[in-house]
Amino acid sequence: MSTSWRHRAATHPKALDLAVLVLLFAVTVAGVLTTWVLASGPLALWPGIALSAVACAALHWRRNHPLPVLAFTASCAITVGALGYLLTLLLMGPLLVAQYATSLRMPRRTGWNSALIVTGCVVVSGLVFPSFLDSVVFAVVNPTAWILLCAALGGYRRVRREYAVARAEHADRQREEEARHRVVQERMRIARELHDVVAHHLTLADAQAGAVKHLLRTRPDRAQEIIDRLPETTAAALRELKAAVGLLRQDTDAADDLAPAPGLDRVPDLVDSCAATGLQVDVTVEGERCPLTPVLDLTAYRVLQEALTNVTKHGAGRTAEVRLAYTSRRLTLTVTNDTAPDRAPVPPGPEGGFGLISMRERATSVGGAFHAGHRTRGGFQVVCTLPLDMPLDSPDESTAP
Repeated sequence: MSTSWRHRAATHPKALDLAVLVLLFAVTVAGVLTTWVLASGPLALWPGIALSAVACAALHWRRNHPLPVLAFTASCAITVGALGYLLTLLLMGPLLVAQYATSLRMPRRTGWNSALIVTGCVVVSGLVFPSFLDSVVFAVVNPTAWILLCAALGGYRRVRREYAVARAEHADRQREEEARHRVVQERMRIARELHDVVAHHLTLADAQAGAVKHLLRTRPDRAQEIIDRLPETTAAALRELKAAVGLLRQDTDAADDLAPAPGLDRVPDLVDSCAATGLQVDVTVEGERCPLTPVLDLTAYRVLQEALTNVTKHGAGRTAEVRLAYTSRRLTLTVTNDTAPDRAPVPPGPEGGFGLISMRERATSVGGAFHAGHRTRGGFQVVCTLPLDMPLDSPDESTAP
């Protein structure tokens, strides 16, 4: 899929879902017409088309209610077979999509049990209501193979999602360990700096004071010169000591085990930290805010954090736009960095960066979509769409970092 089509799919998920359902309906109707033309006896055409239409329409709720949708599409397929139609791959299109969605979103045992039950029902109906071909292969082997194949594909995709979640968590733990290691190294560096300040400047000041005491009676002019230079030494010591102690005073090592996971409520703090580096961030919220699950809240915050970090490091302009668009079913995060008009655009970097990989894995692990790329009029844009109706029994919910 090209970059433009990926961008449209990420920004218009409803239109994409509708287009897929319309295309599936057209394919199913083609299967109905093919069977109707090849049938030797009379077949009712319009009931087959009507059942195909309602089965495709029911797929709109396959994400929120996979099992009821699977049962409904299976009933439609069995009814079509009872009318005398041959259950080919085209006619079973809505049933196969519902089975794939069920195996993808439900636990593994539930997905396979549902596939076996649906297969048994379709096979029994094929034997009880034979089609015009009256073939055991078409009545038993064909539906069994396609239904179990879709169940296997859905289960494989679910395992891939769980692997992406585990990989993202492992990457988070590695980043936390690296951050702790850097804190230890920074504390050692500050300790060395403090030692150098105390050992060098205070020893020098003590030596100067001893020299003044020794020369005060014999060479007062030389003692006066040393006294005049003593404030410079002490001022330098105080200045360096203040800089080193100032790093220790920063509240950067709070207890990680007790701190709650960050979420979108910390976006103002994130904007302030970017402003400290000279990056101006404008945040726009569209739609009515709604409470998010901890996993979605953390995922949204991490994606925004990584996107703004990339803007700070690689952006040609010093401004960024953040748009949070809430709808009833999804949250769309958009981060745009406009290239400054008086500066040349930044050359495109490698698309295999770990930052983009991390954001994409976070989005896909909760069933969302992610797109990042250069815009035609300059600048860089990151679009992440997260579903607000993620099932509570998803493995993502229990393994949140």
